[in-house]
Amino acid sequence: MFQQAVFFALIFSPVAGLSAYLITYAEYRRHFPEDIKRARRMSLQFALAAFIFFFIIIVLAVIFINKYFP
Repeated sequence: MFQQAVFFALIFSPVAGLSAYLITYAEYRRHFPEDIKRARRMSLQFALAAFIFFFIIIVLAVIFINKYFP
């Protein structure tokens, strides 16, 4: 059960992190054209936050579904 949760989380969390990075980088690059490093750093922070958030949510969702809906 836990292995299945981690499997799904390892597939979809990087996708969420990459999407968050690409979206926020495009926006911050437009708002801070003189400081690309700042845009990259802030985008990486959002990407890491999205990765962690979705990893935890997916693991909890799979455990919940397997426990209450066998």
